[in-house]
Amino acid sequence: MRQIYLFAAFAFLAACGSNPDKTKTEEAATTTDTTSTVKQETLTYPYTADYSSDFEIGDAKNAQTLLQVYKDWDDNKTDNFKNSFAEVDTMYFSDGTMFAGGRDSLVAMAGKARAQMGTVVDSVHAWVPLRSKNKNENWVAIWTREISTDAKGKKTAKELHEVWRFDNNGKINLVYQYEQRPPKMPPPPPKKK
Repeated sequence: MRQIYLFAAFAFLAACGSNPDKTKTEEAATTTDTTSTVKQETLTYPYTADYSSDFEIGDAKNAQTLLQVYKDWDDNKTDNFKNSFAEVDTMYFSDGTMFAGGRDSLVAMAGKARAQMGTVVDSVHAWVPLRSKNKNENWVAIWTREISTDAKGKKTAKELHEVWRFDNNGKINLVYQYEQRPPKMPPPPPKKK
């Protein structure tokens, strides 16, 4: 059985490497055909976006900035991310509260909130930098699970979806946060006798 898998693997590698120029040409033709088809197709949506529906992939540097903010949050080094924010910022939190004010006040508030959380570990599921073409605004959408452990050892987990807007200088100036707490698991069924 092992010999069959080995043979199949060699056959696959040989087929992939047999004519690299032809493969590149076919890939380029396919990409060109797909792109032109997408641009020619007109779609009618049942809704009109209030903000924008014309997005493209944005600057990856904004995603890098945001991920460093997350790392500093996890490491309880909130002063480190001060320069990632604009002079004036607005944040809408998942609990319904909001912050609107200067960067120094934001960093001070973040430091106090973070100090009460104990250890924090974010498991980042995905992120995508975006640019709204018709608004000329840059955003990063991120999905993560944040697990915090307080001084008594109690763990709290939450799934977060956040959308962060960046100004033209690459500074964060607006955040929307959405949260879902993982469901509580029901107790195990009683053992059969």
